[in-house]
Amino acid sequence: MCGIVGIAGTRANAPGTLEAVRSMAAAIVHRGPDDEGFHVATQGGAVLGMRRLSIIDLAGGHQPIANEERTVWVVCNGEIYNFRALRAGLEARGHRFRTQSDVEVLVHLYEEHGERFIEHADGMFAVALWDESRQRLILARDRFGQKPLYYATPDGTLAFGSEVKALLRLPFVRAALDPEALREYLAMGYASAPRTLFRGVSKLPPATRLVWERGVVRLERYWSLPDRVDAGPSEADWIERVRSELRRAVRDHMVSDVPIGAFLSGGIDSSAVVALMAEASSQPVKTYSIGYTGGATAEHYNELSWAGIVARRFGTEHHEIPVAPDIAALLPRLLWHVEEPISDSAIVTTWLVAELAARSVKVILSGVGGDELFAGYTRYLGDHYGRRYERLPGWMRGRIIKPLAGLLPSGRQSRIMDLSRYAKRFLQSSDLPWQARYRLYVEICGSTRLAALVPGAPAVADGFARALAEESAIDPLQRLMRVDARTQLPEDLLLLTDKVTMATSIECRVPFLDHRLAEAACAVPAAIKLRDGELKHLLKRSLEGIVPAEILNRGKRGFGAPVGAWFKSELRGLRDGVLSRTAIEARGLLSWPGVAQVIADHDANREDYSDLLLVLMNLEVWCRLFLDGQAIDDVAADLHDRTLAA
Repeated sequence: MCGIVGIAGTRANAPGTLEAVRSMAAAIVHRGPDDEGFHVATQGGAVLGMRRLSIIDLAGGHQPIANEERTVWVVCNGEIYNFRALRAGLEARGHRFRTQSDVEVLVHLYEEHGERFIEHADGMFAVALWDESRQRLILARDRFGQKPLYYATPDGTLAFGSEVKALLRLPFVRAALDPEALREYLAMGYASAPRTLFRGVSKLPPATRLVWERGVVRLERYWSLPDRVDAGPSEADWIERVRSELRRAVRDHMVSDVPIGAFLSGGIDSSAVVALMAEASSQPVKTYSIGYTGGATAEHYNELSWAGIVARRFGTEHHEIPVAPDIAALLPRLLWHVEEPISDSAIVTTWLVAELAARSVKVILSGVGGDELFAGYTRYLGDHYGRRYERLPGWMRGRIIKPLAGLLPSGRQSRIMDLSRYAKRFLQSSDLPWQARYRLYVEICGSTRLAALVPGAPAVADGFARALAEESAIDPLQRLMRVDARTQLPEDLLLLTDKVTMATSIECRVPFLDHRLAEAACAVPAAIKLRDGELKHLLKRSLEGIVPAEILNRGKRGFGAPVGAWFKSELRGLRDGVLSRTAIEARGLLSWPGVAQVIADHDANREDYSDLLLVLMNLEVWCRLFLDGQAIDDVAADLHDRTLAA
């Protein structure tokens, strides 16, 4: 685990380039506080660098790592879980290893398989490989995009880094806003690769390799989830396969030479990971949970009691804290690390629990990905309920139900408000094609509202629209999950998971995204995965006898913070200060009347704009940090003053 940086091209031969790459590495020292390493190509053309968080082969795993002839060099951020099996096969073919590091297999895989070397690696990774003889640089990102990788290509040069802030250390990369990416952030709460909010800086998409050779760039996607379901196996067969694959995935993700633990929310996914870790470990598993304090809304998000059930059942070494976070102090620091003003309140929760875990472990396992692979979101029930809704007479749907849908309140501060929010979106989208219906389920800002926020801006085909248009699966549930795997999963959940945990210098692993488990899960027909409209039906049946029954049967509660309710109460002053008319008009990116209407509709419960308000606030704080160059502490102090002033 580390952060990687580098430059290839004519600029790599310029005086001071090694110092520039050292500066890039220093910008992401939090990703690897244990070690650093650099390589300057002997024939020129490239400089590679890294910061290391030592996890495997603590003494011998220093990077960059070379092949026997020192003609192929690699730096890698992440873990290769099948490295022992790969190493055995490579040694049988005559390759000689100098370390016990998982990363060393990559240079020998390249010698065997050329550009397709990365297809043989199981794991989470962002890799940069330099081939001295061909003057070729290959960048590759893991199948789901668990590890980030950014790059810029000015004048035939390729500069790359695990975080944007590393690229911003270079004189030829500057912080400027991409207006097309801004519209995508407002619409979806994130921007899809290759787009970022930084003009001129791109994200390498998941499951993609970039080949740079003498100034020419070529991108190739090397993997995707299956686009056909397998109707052959019975439900009993699928239960056994899922159980077996999940056991193997958790076991593989536990490889480590340092202390390891698990995030435990008390939901099905994290509980499954903890249960299977306990099964595979001879020592008590270290588990970490947080809960919110401060009223009924906070209690709605508090899952400590559920986490306690799991901790006691498996005898874990459990750590938990109830918190009332200081959002004014947290927000600038979180955005500095996340670098993209995403709308997910889970950045707060993840930061707090990661800080807790970092006191005693370097590696943490998480249940991220279980909802996407095993249908854990209410939006996946759209087709199930849509078929039943269509049985109602057309006149009833058109004249009575649909007009009433617009009057439903929308919020997240209670289970009833949650259900009302879901029902409202379902009824408003019931007559639309599946692509438009699904977009309405997941977007945070519709086209009409977006036009009011950014009037006069041309329409932009965002990454979500591209994923919908390119989707080829026939099974209704499978195509939604494949779209999520290309968009929200990497650009929101995995991005915040990586950036926030690495900010605290711990490595987070996600066993549910083991690609063999994921391929099996994606091939399950909807009728089995969501039997009779039960979310996670197959996963629950697969975990019977492993996870406590009360956990399997409890209602779902997202791993986030109640910021939408806080915006109406204790964070109202912070919200109104950051999104004041003076601030909005001074920044010049958004229309004040459009922002004012969002605030009014949210406060009146006409619409739940929790995510949109968060992305609007995050955008302004992001601008202060990256465009204005303000220090984190200065921004935090100003936000604190605004909160007190209210």
